[in-house]
Amino acid sequence: MKAASRLEIRPVDIKNASREGYAAFNAFANLLRAERLPDDPPRSLEETIQQAQNIPPFVDLHVWVVDRPDNSGFAASSDVQIVRLEQNQHIAPFSIDVLPEFREQGLEVKLLGKITEVAEREGRSLLISSTNSRVPSGEALMRELGAEKALESHTNQLDLLELDRKLIEQWIGKAAERAGGFELLFWEGAYPEKHLAAIAELMEVMNTAPRGSLQVEDFKMTPELLRQIEQATFATGNRRWTMVAQEKSSGRFAGYTELSWNPRRGQILNQLGTGVLPEYRNFGIGRWLKAAMLDRVLRELPEARFVRTGNADSNAPMLKINHALGFKPYTAEAQWQIETTRVREYLDNYRGS
Repeated sequence: MKAASRLEIRPVDIKNASREGYAAFNAFANLLRAERLPDDPPRSLEETIQQAQNIPPFVDLHVWVVDRPDNSGFAASSDVQIVRLEQNQHIAPFSIDVLPEFREQGLEVKLLGKITEVAEREGRSLLISSTNSRVPSGEALMRELGAEKALESHTNQLDLLELDRKLIEQWIGKAAERAGGFELLFWEGAYPEKHLAAIAELMEVMNTAPRGSLQVEDFKMTPELLRQIEQATFATGNRRWTMVAQEKSSGRFAGYTELSWNPRRGQILNQLGTGVLPEYRNFGIGRWLKAAMLDRVLRELPEARFVRTGNADSNAPMLKINHALGFKPYTAEAQWQIETTRVREYLDNYRGS
C-alpha cells in the first residue's frame, strides 16, 4: 500500500446535512453504484436525502468523508453502525468506500482507524463488513487485516423475459394439491395493524437462514421495529408487496415472501426475504409463494424486467427454487468478520502513514 494520503477526514452529521452536502453524497454514491451495478440507473438526490433523514431510531450511524483535493466532491467515505437492540451488542457493521483513483493511498486504513475508535468506545468486540466481487480492493483490505471470510453469497438475477410461465402455472397448480390447507394473503405497502404481531413473529424465520461462521445472534423482531423499518423503506419512495401463506384451520402464518422496488427504477425489483417456518416445510409453500408473487408481477407490473435476490451460497433449498425459476449469478459478495482488538493491533503496527 502506498504512503497515506494527506487528504483530511471529517465527520458528517448525516441526518442533518445541507442540501449541498447531500448532493455530494448522492454524486459519490452514484459513482460507486456505476462500478458495482453498471446496468442500473443512478439514484435521485431526493432518495439520498430521505434515506439519510429516516435512518431507524435504533441505529446510530457514524459517518466520515474525505474531500477531493479540488473540492469537487468526495474521494472516500466510511461509516459504522451501532445498533441499539438487546441482541448483537458485540458487533459493529462498517463500510469503507473509496473512488478508484484514490485507492491504495492509505485512506482505507485512516478511515478504519475512525471506525475502530467508535467500536472501542461502544464496547463492540467484533467488526463486520461486506465486499463485492466487482471491487477487488475490498477483499484485498480484508485479507491484509487478517479478517475471516465468514459468509459467501451472490446476488442472483431473473430476467422476466426468460421466465418459464408454464412452470409458474405448474407450481401454483401443485399448491392446490400439496398445500390445500393453506391460503395466500397479499398486502401492498404497510402491514395491516391487526396482523402486525403475527408478522413480526413470522419474520424471525429468517434466523434459520444460513449465516456461515458469522458470530451473530438471532434477531428478535417486534411490531415497533417493523414500523420503524417501514418508515425508512417508504420514505425514499420504495413500494413493497408482501405475500403470506396462512394455515386455514389455525389462522397461523406459515411463510412469506416480499418484493420491493422504487418506481424511479421500475424495471428492477428486489426480492426481499422468503421463508417458511420449519414445521410447515415440504408442502411446496416456498415454491407457491414465489410463483404466485411472480405471477402477480407479470400481470400488474409491465415495466418490470429483472428480479434480484441475495442468497447465501450454502442455502441449497432456496437456491434450488431460484435456479429452477431461472435466476442466474449477477454479482458475488462476502461478509467478513474480525475482532476489534486485532484491528487495533494492525493499526498500531501500520507503517503506511
